[in-house]
Amino acid sequence: MSGPDKVVILEDTTLRDGEQTPGVAFSVDDKIRVHDLLVEAGVRWIEAGIPAMGGEELRALQKLMSVESPATLVAWNRGVRADVEQSLDLGFQAIHIGLPASDRLLRSSVGRDRAWLLEQARILIAVAKGKGAFVSISAEDVARTDLGFLEEYACVVSESGADRLRLSDTIGALGPEEYARRVEAVTSVCSIAVQCHAHNDYGLALANTLAGVKAGARWFHVTVNGIGERAGMPDLAQVVMALQRLYGIDLGVDPTYLRPLSNLVSELTDVTPVPWQPIVGENVFAHESGIHVNAMLRDSEAFEAFAPSDVGGTRRLVLGKHSGRALVRQMLSEANIPATEDEIAKCLELSREWAVRSRKSVDATRLIEILASVRSN
Repeated sequence: MSGPDKVVILEDTTLRDGEQTPGVAFSVDDKIRVHDLLVEAGVRWIEAGIPAMGGEELRALQKLMSVESPATLVAWNRGVRADVEQSLDLGFQAIHIGLPASDRLLRSSVGRDRAWLLEQARILIAVAKGKGAFVSISAEDVARTDLGFLEEYACVVSESGADRLRLSDTIGALGPEEYARRVEAVTSVCSIAVQCHAHNDYGLALANTLAGVKAGARWFHVTVNGIGERAGMPDLAQVVMALQRLYGIDLGVDPTYLRPLSNLVSELTDVTPVPWQPIVGENVFAHESGIHVNAMLRDSEAFEAFAPSDVGGTRRLVLGKHSGRALVRQMLSEANIPATEDEIAKCLELSREWAVRSRKSVDATRLIEILASVRSN
């Protein structure tokens, strides 16, 4: 992966693939709120939704299109001419055309063959380019697509004028090495820009995206909190921080918005990330182990890869089963309560016992109660 000069573009699809999370449905106002915060964070490409759905979805897209936005909004379409024409009529200057490339999905999803795919891609690209649109097109189910045919398809869509080819690991069945091999195969036979679209069924969506970028992809998809179909997609926060901090690639996204974005999408989906979710989880900046807390009290960077403030988070020192006397002493000092070393030792013993019984951490109020009980005995 090249360094800071590599041009890599993040496209967020929370409002399209993210909303395809089972049980998730965004209202018009929901879509506006997510769009606005993404834009405020610096995201400049947003896949906004599917016009052909009509109803609430169409109203949301019309509302988004009526407001001037610094972001390019992308409309997702089936490989159907009427869908593409509808998106163009709505004023979208960037469209995506979803088409399966594997023999299996060609048969089971659209009941067609490879020859139909090549011809349909040519037709739809011509329709969209005739209106001056930016055209993205899929090779869906790239994991099960014959590599030779993938190269042929890439050349056809490139020669037809498509601006971008999305390599969709639709069922999340590739490892990083194989995903990279497909990116390299396409970029070796034609000049079309490649976009990574990785699903997380094996927990490899982030790894596959990084591998794809390293192999030459210039675009990639993410969602806030990694939401999406089945096991979801690469999490926006994880990809932004990994590329910026580990590979020196700045995507133009302000990382202090990562936690607020996570909180907003959690609110709208009623799904909170697990506490150990990288970057935005509740436990990412929480420290309980006595050895860790001891070091953190001396050096706030001792056991953190980056500061909480970098990503809109906050640090917590947690008193529990694994804590040591230093944290008890610190918490009592912050409450302006003096205590002897014997009292601190006893408070720690009782705090550990309480944490095990209750399966919770000990907050300042509880610790003060424990100290009172120590002094009364």
